[in-house]
Amino acid sequence: MTETPAAVSLTVYAGIDTHKHTHHVALVDALGRRRGDREFPTTATGHRQLLAWITGGGTVARVGIEGTGSYGASVATTLRTAGLEVVEVDRPDRRARRTHGKSDPLDAYAAATAALTGRASTVPKTHDGDVEAIRFLRNARRSAVKARAEALTQLQATVVTAPEPVRDRLRPLSPTALTTTCAGLRPGPVVPGDPTAAVETALRSLARRILDLTDEERTLHAHLEALVAHTAPDLLDRMGIGVETAAQLLITVGDNPHRIRTEAAFAHLCGAAPIPASSGRTHRHRLHRGGDRQANRALYIIVITRLAHDRRTRDYAARRTAEGKTRREIIRCLKRAVAREVFRLLTTTGDPTSP
Repeated sequence: MTETPAAVSLTVYAGIDTHKHTHHVALVDALGRRRGDREFPTTATGHRQLLAWITGGGTVARVGIEGTGSYGASVATTLRTAGLEVVEVDRPDRRARRTHGKSDPLDAYAAATAALTGRASTVPKTHDGDVEAIRFLRNARRSAVKARAEALTQLQATVVTAPEPVRDRLRPLSPTALTTTCAGLRPGPVVPGDPTAAVETALRSLARRILDLTDEERTLHAHLEALVAHTAPDLLDRMGIGVETAAQLLITVGDNPHRIRTEAAFAHLCGAAPIPASSGRTHRHRLHRGGDRQANRALYIIVITRLAHDRRTRDYAARRTAEGKTRREIIRCLKRAVAREVFRLLTTTGDPTSP
């Protein structure tokens, strides 16, 4: 580790390799020469020390941070609050690491170089508003839904292998009736040689877990619906956009949606924009399989819903089918159009038209 010289007039670029317990910071000057690196704890005091160290090394032009959506979220907020320009740095790929090696100082210098050259230019999410609250609630709700589905699957599987009297009584019931019935079981004491009481105890435990998770999911959904309606009411007014899809699209753009400058950039972020795949005299585009796949899924759900219930969308699909387009190609076109519509709703006060 080397210390940076105190040169206030020097323009420097900082890079931060983030971790759970420590952050490693490096500085380079405008010519890419290394000025020093140092490690700081991921505490409020550590963040203040980090800020003082990089600003003491010169005039900070830009800070590149790895993982601004996870380990680097807190330090990014601290630096942004101090008035510094912060950009998101992608982690080095495996090929680069095989070539140049891997260490915290190397990754920090790579992040600083990316900030210097402009290779890292993405403005990170601020993680400080209602959208961040929506993200927490949605993650908790999805976890509850997943756990409930797993518990219901286990409940039904337990019935299949239960002793004959228990199986015959419960097998004809629907999932809802099965859960209610099992939650009301009154098994006797569990004793060796009689598996019936143990099975009924397990069934009651699983059923009550399902009911608790159902109540939890409904409570979280109510909070989520209220926040989404407050944050983006125009989004919920659109055909095919419900609370879940609206929440995902809000999470994708973050609390600072204007960091995404164009609707084409938003479509690319959602994986809904074709990318060039031309070579020589062959000029073509292919499907973009990158981007935020959850946002892409949200666009797909909106399109499928509109194809089923929106007359204008069905008319568009019929017209494109007559032109020789396949259903998959039509869905891709509609996803691109929905991305354009959603972007305008999230970043302007205009009234875009939907396909």
